[in-house]
Amino acid sequence: MIRRELQQILLKLLQNNAAVVLTGPRQIGKTTLALEVSKKLNAIYRDLENPRELDQVRDIELFTNQFPDQLIILDEVQRVPEIFAPLRGIIDQRRREGKRTGQFLFLGSASLELLGQTSESLAGRIAYAELSGLNVLEVLSTESTTLNETSLWLKGGFPESLAASNDEVSLQWRQNLIRSYLERDIPQFGFRVPAETLRRFWTML
Repeated sequence: MIRRELQQILLKLLQNNAAVVLTGPRQIGKTTLALEVSKKLNAIYRDLENPRELDQVRDIELFTNQFPDQLIILDEVQRVPEIFAPLRGIIDQRRREGKRTGQFLFLGSASLELLGQTSESLAGRIAYAELSGLNVLEVLSTESTTLNETSLWLKGGFPESLAASNDEVSLQWRQNLIRSYLERDIPQFGFRVPAETLRRFWTML
């Protein structure tokens, strides 16, 4: 596993803020990073793409009351925008009880949507961090003999692409990722353009 430089920054943000939002592209390593943080801080982690875990947090006050002294990590939190309004009161109540920092870590890929939801409801209570692709220092810090500047340049900074067994597998992974953005993510912003047209435009860029 490649140690991400953002991990220490994220831990410091949690030491100084009641809640932190971690954004970044899908498949960039947010969940892996959050699970590492969870191990260090004995946190409660819920993946909201899992229907059962999603149902658990819909009544956010009931859910948080079960874990009054632990960091709660919610992955893909943009799926439940209705929880942000009551979270303001929950955070303030915990502050009055002495737990001023390290209450929540939110993860989301839809950064614009997520930033809008949190900044409106949790102003003054939240900090932000963005995870980008692997950089040269992170890659060179590993003991791997196959990860180097050349592989990073050819395969890109997405962990799955970089760790692919060969160039063909890496290319296929990147093509699938682009397809998912064109067919799933971009239409969510209201663009009604055929995926093939967007693909050609993406290639031109």
